[in-house]
Amino acid sequence: MTQFLGYPDRWSAAPGERVRFMVSCEGAAEYRADLVRLHSSRLGPEAPPYREEEIESSVNGRWPARTQAIHAGSCAIVDPAPALPAPGSFTLQAYVWPTMPGDRRQALLGTWSEATGKGFGLFLDADGALGLRLDEHTLGTGVPLAPRHWYLVAGSFDAARGLARVVQTPCSGHRFHPFSPTAREAPMRGPEPGPGPFLVAAWHAGDAPAGSARSCLRAGHFDGKIERPRLASEALDDAAIETLGAHEPAGPGLDSLISSWDFSRDTSGTRIADIGPAHRDGHCVNLPARAMTGHAWSGESADWRQAPADYGAIHFHHDDIYECGWESDFELEVPEGLPSGVYAARLRAHEAECHLPFYVRAPGGGPTADIAFLAPTATYMAYANIIMLNFDPLSEAVNGGLAVFNESDLLHLERPELGLSTYDHHRDGSGACYSSRLRPVLAMQPLSRMWGFTVDMLIVDWLEHAGSGFDIITDEDLHREGEELLSRYRVVVTGSHPEYYSLRMLDALEGWLNAGGRLMYMGGNGFYWRIAFHPELPGVIEVRRAEGGIRTWAAQAGEYHMSFTGELGGMWRRQRRPPNLIAGVGFISQGFDSGAPFRRRPAAEDPRAAFIFEGIDEEVVGDYGVCLGGAASWELDCVNPLLGTPAHALVVASSEGHSNIYELVPEEMLQSHPMTDATQNPDIRADMVFFETPKGGAVFSTGSIGYAGALGINGYDNGIARLTTNVLRRFADATPFKMPDQPSLEPDS
Repeated sequence: MTQFLGYPDRWSAAPGERVRFMVSCEGAAEYRADLVRLHSSRLGPEAPPYREEEIESSVNGRWPARTQAIHAGSCAIVDPAPALPAPGSFTLQAYVWPTMPGDRRQALLGTWSEATGKGFGLFLDADGALGLRLDEHTLGTGVPLAPRHWYLVAGSFDAARGLARVVQTPCSGHRFHPFSPTAREAPMRGPEPGPGPFLVAAWHAGDAPAGSARSCLRAGHFDGKIERPRLASEALDDAAIETLGAHEPAGPGLDSLISSWDFSRDTSGTRIADIGPAHRDGHCVNLPARAMTGHAWSGESADWRQAPADYGAIHFHHDDIYECGWESDFELEVPEGLPSGVYAARLRAHEAECHLPFYVRAPGGGPTADIAFLAPTATYMAYANIIMLNFDPLSEAVNGGLAVFNESDLLHLERPELGLSTYDHHRDGSGACYSSRLRPVLAMQPLSRMWGFTVDMLIVDWLEHAGSGFDIITDEDLHREGEELLSRYRVVVTGSHPEYYSLRMLDALEGWLNAGGRLMYMGGNGFYWRIAFHPELPGVIEVRRAEGGIRTWAAQAGEYHMSFTGELGGMWRRQRRPPNLIAGVGFISQGFDSGAPFRRRPAAEDPRAAFIFEGIDEEVVGDYGVCLGGAASWELDCVNPLLGTPAHALVVASSEGHSNIYELVPEEMLQSHPMTDATQNPDIRADMVFFETPKGGAVFSTGSIGYAGALGINGYDNGIARLTTNVLRRFADATPFKMPDQPSLEPDS
């Protein structure tokens, strides 16, 4: 059986820029690649027909197939130095907080190589007990470490006496713990020089292939936190080991200090700083979680920037992945004159087909139209390779039916090294706070789960059908270029679920609206979670799921601030930037069993909104759609003046008839009460809203993720398509909107 995996190195490019494509193909000697333009997605007989258009390009043709491996697992690497690889007498130590002791053998730190049996290192054995490895000889404590407890662990070798020693000491912060210090010593021979870099949270598994970007192959990845790893050139006693473990070790008896890595420094980057005499800095691989509370976290500050000594731990995981690091199979220089749109490298071999999508922007950054579709690529990254749906015991209750697995779900179960979404837990139970696009993202296919990319292609198809020219821009473009990017366009159309926004993105959107921009918010649960982009690495976001919101995991106490920027994570609503301030509506409920229609409200008759329903006689619209059978489905937004819905906003339609699967989001409840589902609570609805903004601008919001699924029904001959096209054409008209003299929001809204 032939199988493709692949990804482009960027999701957005302008003519003249280059896109590299990384491909792994099993079961074929070669494959065919073609550049195609995607116009729609494959979502069944009720959806618009699938359309893709072949484009002449330099990548079209046959390419040799090869398989490329994914090496998951985070660690830190310190390049070899004369002071490190060949100790005579030494002490190796760190504070550790294991999350899966006893799961398997796991490396802590050192140069030991599983492949050659050479080097030295600390590790946890298969039972979870501390061990010291000197070449092929092992000394262990025989006492397993308790999960999620801090220990000061050390291993030493006295060359003069030929004596090795290991010691594990539980930290005093564990109240009523039954643990006590454990030490063992035995005669051993000193190790030979290690075979390569000094590693933290991994051991050497062999040499990297020739031409590989990897410095070495790694395995034995540790799950848990490590803080203050140290290396000294003599066998220290227990008192000196404790002194060496200080935040900035100094004092008598520490003349033998070689390296002292301080993980509380350079938290936003990938560097690990060595503040010891060797000054051998290292770097993190596969983005282990930083800004983590350490063994002596005081709780005096929840911001790691204010108390760096409290945040000196890094949480490593064996299933972390940032970048596959694959070699490119071919690359495309985006042809001059290629229209802005959704494109893909289409791969075919035997029965297998795969698309690697990317967006082409306007040439030179200049607009070719007054309308821009803003692809919510940050949301795509947040959901990338989500696997929790396959394991969540509540998924069938939330969906109101049995779980359905598609080919992507099954592939991810077979290939867990593809990594996690920010909705998933690492196997050690901690939440995944980072997600990257520099790996195969299974949902970025025109035929995939009906969510995100595939639903947004319904909006792209509608824009093309409406006949108004448009450019495509992405979240990463917006974060990088800010308000200046939006200022080139009169109208911005969002995707179905622009849930994840950075501060720069939110500020840009608000600034553009205040300057007279016109926003068509085509979805639900937008502008919800605050994210950060990495200051050094491309294509990766961070989410800290702090207090409040619908969450599949919650950040631990003290770990609410994002490591990339130091910003407080969590919901924008908790930071006085609720989505109602932008879109007029905000998240109220979710349900995944069925959709519902919209019914016109009295405000639809207001002359200000006359253009919306022009040519539409129906009282009820949207009782159809490929997304659960109704235009109001999945996740719903409604107005709330207390959260910033403008007083002059017109609620022109609201959904009705939702099932009891639709329940209030937790941030709407200060205490538990029975009126939590749609059959009992009139607040659970999607509101279709219009309002004007200063300087001639306006906002139209649909309040539903599933709204896009109704656009193309009956070949776009339906009420939802007509009213949305009415809005698009009026918004594209240069005639300014006028702010009303009096508020219009209905008293019961």
